[in-house]
Amino acid sequence: MESFFFNTADRRYKFSELFKEGDQHIVRVDISNGLVYFDISLFLSEEKIVEVKNLDRMNFIVGVSSGKCKIEDKIQNRTYKLSENSTYLFGSSRQDFRIKLEKSVKTELFILFTADFFIKRYLSDKPYEPINFLYKKLQGEVSLELLSETSTDALSLYLIDKIIHAKNNQKMHSIISEHRAIEYMIHRFSLLELYDTDEYTSEEFEIASKAKEIILQNCKTPPTIKALAHLCATNDFKLKSYFKKVHKTTVYAYVQKLRLEKANLLLREKLLSVAEVANAVGYKHQGHFSSIFFKTYGVYPKDIKISFK
Repeated sequence: MESFFFNTADRRYKFSELFKEGDQHIVRVDISNGLVYFDISLFLSEEKIVEVKNLDRMNFIVGVSSGKCKIEDKIQNRTYKLSENSTYLFGSSRQDFRIKLEKSVKTELFILFTADFFIKRYLSDKPYEPINFLYKKLQGEVSLELLSETSTDALSLYLIDKIIHAKNNQKMHSIISEHRAIEYMIHRFSLLELYDTDEYTSEEFEIASKAKEIILQNCKTPPTIKALAHLCATNDFKLKSYFKKVHKTTVYAYVQKLRLEKANLLLREKLLSVAEVANAVGYKHQGHFSSIFFKTYGVYPKDIKISFK
């Protein structure tokens, strides 16, 4: 059985048009050994099926910009329904499957496939790092499992655009494409929230989880640590200690994370300026917001907005 990815002796960047008709296309790009993407843009008057054969152990990220599709798990006889403006992370171990693209005025998908041997290069000594979790999951011979589902944010769209258009670079397009693909993986994998239940007690988890829910509802104007501790029926010291133990970050850092994630979604809205997005998530000054956004994601929000024009 042939590998879905390159053979180890063949590592060249490869561009393949699986389907082309006018402005419609299904493109496969082998970026490097263990890293492949599909770029799909179709106008469908009837259902279309894309067969994905002879798989290795892999994770794949599906970004649905428009239209709807289904992914069938032949082994477990399950069907996953995917909706537009959403991104999905799957794990699969060695099975063929099919992607059913439903009838739609416009269907646009981007799928990044990552082999387990590619992920293995970046394993950490911290067991609950997302990359370790994903690699371990694939070694368990999972047939096809949905690991994450979120709304597609502005940064994801920005990075997808950079990956697709890397082929237009006259020099080093394979390195540039792989660099952008890794950036995209880092962003999507970082959205996973993983917990090591052996590291904390049920009381610690309960208090940390309650604090998280309160912050989620009030990330624009969150309560002070003292007020948050009171709402969680504990004291300041325990709250900070338990929260960091469970969520692997401080209360303050978690608030910033939520604000930036919300901003990332709002930046998709063409009618909102960067200043309006900053204000909507709790930042009084656009410059401060832009600085924090850049330090976190490596790109300024204004550049993301420009890319959507």
